[in-house]
Amino acid sequence: MECPERVFWQQKAQIEEVYSNVDRIYCNLKQVTDLKHKKILEVGAGSGRDSFKLANEGATVYVLDFSLHALDIIQRLNQNNSVRVFPIQADAFYTPVSDDTFDIVFHQGLLEHFKNPLPLLKENYRILKDGGFLLVDVPQRYHIYTLIKHILIFFNKWFAGWETEFSIKQLKGLVRQAGFVVRHCYGSWMRPSFFYRVCREILKKANIRLPLYPRGFKPTRRIRDILREHLITHRWAFYTFLDIGVIGQKIVKTK
Repeated sequence: MECPERVFWQQKAQIEEVYSNVDRIYCNLKQVTDLKHKKILEVGAGSGRDSFKLANEGATVYVLDFSLHALDIIQRLNQNNSVRVFPIQADAFYTPVSDDTFDIVFHQGLLEHFKNPLPLLKENYRILKDGGFLLVDVPQRYHIYTLIKHILIFFNKWFAGWETEFSIKQLKGLVRQAGFVVRHCYGSWMRPSFFYRVCREILKKANIRLPLYPRGFKPTRRIRDILREHLITHRWAFYTFLDIGVIGQKIVKTK
């Protein structure tokens, strides 16, 4: 099954123009497990930048994608990095590996592209070792981004084809339904803001190029960071994040 993001990566040959995840995959995995010597699979390779960060920690990392365009980007990044990741061209629903292969499986920006995502999570469960971890990172439902996205989807203008979104309760429920125990949840706000990114894309069409990351006003930036550090500890912050994630663990089988 081919993810609609294939077209996006075909158009994003210049990976420097694609916003990063600001290390949230790395930081949240580090909260539940050590990464050194782990065998890791990223499903839906995308830019691969999260995988290179994990490989730098001493993990052996594989990246799987159906799109050859995404894997071409990975291969180019392999040539420019001190560590390598290993690309696999395959359907994420039928991973060409044996049961109990990986210590960690993760995907970001993938689950929302499937109307029935549970089979994907069950396939992730199959290929994880007992005690292994699955990280799932998706867009959060209650955000202005969701409204604008669905308007663009309606007019067939959204960059990634059909896409949905999840509440934190729904995402935790799906992970549990696939057989995992939820070990950690997190969320993140968009940096730079959604409206800055929209303006940047609009101005690009007029040959006006704003920087990928604006410098901003330092005192205002500091106040924003202090507020976010306080708000992130509250449960209701999960209804303000742009992206949310859940880390589940495959239960060790008792003999």
